Amino acid sequence: MSEIEVTRTDVEQFLSRFSVRLTDADGSSEHAVTLSGSDWDRLQRGYRSPEDLIRAAFAFLLEREPRTSILDSFDVSQIATFFPEFEREIARRPD
Repeated sequence: MSEIEVTRTDVEQFLSRFSVRLTDADGSSEHAVTLSGSDWDRLQRGYRSPEDLIRAAFAFLLEREPRTSILDSFDVSQIATFFPEFEREIARRPD
């Protein structure tokens, strides 16, 4: 299981940028992720912060593919393109 470290790197009016570091026994990887304000409004159900949502999104991805298969840079909205169940599943994950 990978450790997921999320850091918000920039906040604009309608977009937040995050740096995500995934670390497991085989090494680590860095990912640049964006989250629009409208996606946060739609997906935030029960998440305390955008960082918590990003962490849950990466947990979702790691359940479906290895760390090395996750894109280096992407927007959270792109996840549903590859995994149509993403939004339904992410709504069930809050603490």
